Amino acid sequence: MADTITIIVRYFAAHREITGRSDETLTLAPGTTVGALWTLLTERYPRLAGYSGRLLFAVNQEFATPDQSLHHGDEVAFIPPVSGGAPRAFVVTHEPLDPAPLVALVQSPDMGAVVTFAGVVRNHFGGRKTAFLEYEAYTGMAEAVLEQIAGEARTRWNTGGIAVHHRIGRLEIGETAVLVVVAAPHRREAFEAAAWIMDRVKEIAPIWKKEYWADGAAEWVGDEKERKREVPDQGSTT
Repeated sequence: MADTITIIVRYFAAHREITGRSDETLTLAPGTTVGALWTLLTERYPRLAGYSGRLLFAVNQEFATPDQSLHHGDEVAFIPPVSGGAPRAFVVTHEPLDPAPLVALVQSPDMGAVVTFAGVVRNHFGGRKTAFLEYEAYTGMAEAVLEQIAGEARTRWNTGGIAVHHRIGRLEIGETAVLVVVAAPHRREAFEAAAWIMDRVKEIAPIWKKEYWADGAAEWVGDEKERKREVPDQGSTT
């Protein structure tokens, strides 16, 4: 194994102004992580430290986590907040959903598990063929409720970071309607918290779903009706 590795760091926006360069080549010890590299850079350029905790990491143009190890020839970018700021944990949006920034947002070195649940638009519901869906929300309140639900989950399962993003507007078959990302010390807590969060979102978040059927009809579908249609009929006990 080589005694050192060489990587390239790319700087953008405010980071470029602070460092006075758009990129630089660094020699590091094998096994150096993305997080350790950031610490090294904040020591070299102290003003970068103000961005700690509100930036994304990328290695070879893909989102990365602080504990990811670097290899010889890697290209690393520390992405400062864009015009909308750093990713927010609880969002209701018309924009397509991407899990990678949320994983980067919640993950930390002391969390051993990160679970990502994606709710995807399917082509049928309750025995009828679906053409597309439409979601509507009381956006401000919905985001507050998502944060409230996450807070309850943290207390119940002692999780780490949690992020929930929900899409609104028209969604086609195969598009992601909701993302729930949970970091926890162990996988069991992460899985259980994610499942509970999704159930609570359906129960109390002011977000409504309208099914547009392939036959041209349409219907608002609430959680109670959804549960009845998804659970097989067990028969009458009368």
